[in-house]
Amino acid sequence: MALMKAANPSQIFGREVFRELTAVSRWKGLALVAHAWITIIALAWGAAYLATWWAWGLAIVLIGGRQLGLAILMHEGAHGLLHPNRAVNNWVGQWVTGVPMGTDLHAYRTYHLTHHRYTQQPEDPDLSLSAPFPTTRASLMRKVFRDLTGQTFLKQRGAQLAMALKGLSPGAKEQNLFIGKVTLRFLAAQVVLIGLSLATGLGVLPYLIWLIAMATTFQLYLRIRNIAEHACTTTGSEDPFTHARTTYANWLERATVAPYWVNFHSEHHLFMGVPCYNLPRAHRMLIEAGHAGRMTIAAGYPAVMRQVVKPAA
Repeated sequence: MALMKAANPSQIFGREVFRELTAVSRWKGLALVAHAWITIIALAWGAAYLATWWAWGLAIVLIGGRQLGLAILMHEGAHGLLHPNRAVNNWVGQWVTGVPMGTDLHAYRTYHLTHHRYTQQPEDPDLSLSAPFPTTRASLMRKVFRDLTGQTFLKQRGAQLAMALKGLSPGAKEQNLFIGKVTLRFLAAQVVLIGLSLATGLGVLPYLIWLIAMATTFQLYLRIRNIAEHACTTTGSEDPFTHARTTYANWLERATVAPYWVNFHSEHHLFMGVPCYNLPRAHRMLIEAGHAGRMTIAAGYPAVMRQVVKPAA
């Protein structure tokens, strides 16, 4: 299949403006990483300290959003957008955002750039995330139930652990060996987080809140984000404006399923060198230039969920 056609940013924005849009700040990306971790730590500590059901519930809802935020910021690092210094970008993307969530920046970079080259085509490694849609309401509800009850987490982490154990055995395949290394890093990060939890004087409770969020709300938010980005779009190789969906997000959606401007996904596919904090500006400029009619734009995540569900028979 042919590579996806790309937009010409110089024609759309002009060279000088596009240079501004693609400028990678020395502090904004790092500040977002700090924001994610400070929010997670404050919520986990606060909920453990208050020890009430509503504090735990609120923390789990919001921490899942910041965990998705860490994954989004690792994605920024994969594009080289966390910091202009390549070494700093890769170190933060790998060890501060990727490893605690069980991912590897360098492997993800290769995988993800293939997704950009062949979006929604047979060669797209992410095609399985959008291909099943539209689906029935019952099927979608089953997926939501599995996410919120931890079944998705246990299935995915269990498969990862099984491959990791094979990777640690003599004569293991290279892929299993790599997954073994990724899993060991992930487990080491969890040990560090448990240590930080114990240091608060509240025992393992702050870490338990982190873990429950990762096993439940994070899984759901990740699924919703994946659905919103490409499911039921009219993606084609001829018009780059059709490759992804932008979804307007309110404050609650930004706190959960759409952290750090990930909802501007059409803009990201059009101009993947634009850091996440400049995507809203790119969106405004595209709208002002009259490109809205070419783009797939949803009014919010509930609207997307309605679109990807088949009408009742």
